[in-house]
Amino acid sequence: MRHAVVQAAGALGGIRWRDAVRRTGRAAALGFAGTILMIGGASTQPRIAALPPDAATAVETGPAARPVAAWTEFCRRMPAECDVDTREPATIAMNTALWRTLASVNRRVNARIRPITDQAHWGVVDRWDFPDDGFGDCEDYQLLKRRMLIERGLTRRALRMTVVIDDIGEGHAVLMVRTDRGDFILDNKTNTILSWRNTGYAYIKREGQDGRAWVTLDGGASPVATANR
Repeated sequence: MRHAVVQAAGALGGIRWRDAVRRTGRAAALGFAGTILMIGGASTQPRIAALPPDAATAVETGPAARPVAAWTEFCRRMPAECDVDTREPATIAMNTALWRTLASVNRRVNARIRPITDQAHWGVVDRWDFPDDGFGDCEDYQLLKRRMLIERGLTRRALRMTVVIDDIGEGHAVLMVRTDRGDFILDNKTNTILSWRNTGYAYIKREGQDGRAWVTLDGGASPVATANR
């Protein structure tokens, strides 16, 4: 996984990526989005374990935290994606069907979205959006996974966008699934769903569950942006 800061060669590559994206056209983008939202999958997909091997724990939360600036802009454009319905349960009951759904969606999105930095894609350092044109970086993968999981009946309140410092010391976004067996992480860096403790990441903050305010995790200092793709 390369750093999101685009150097000279990367910038030229980014221009080619953007030209390729634009050539696909609106119709192709909508067709792609429809494809990745299909429930069915190839018969050759790997077998998914019935349940996580071990119960996780719930990550400890702290005081309110300021969201990443790009998240605030995303919420301005798509407010329904950021609203919290406190009538929904804060956690989901883990069972075989849920585990297989999580694994399937995680693997499907990871396979079908092509990584690109926000600088190359949008011409800005950090932008949160759905990768409906087939390209995106870390947070875009997770936003699509959340949308697909909600369409499959999971509650939005239990699916929390989360900011971490990853294994190479970069700001990174993952999707935290809060269950009665603990908090699990969907990540574009791996098809394996892990408990939050087993990722090796430093947890900084995530969406709160009682409103739009975010909450700190383990008292971490906040990165300026989610820079990885």
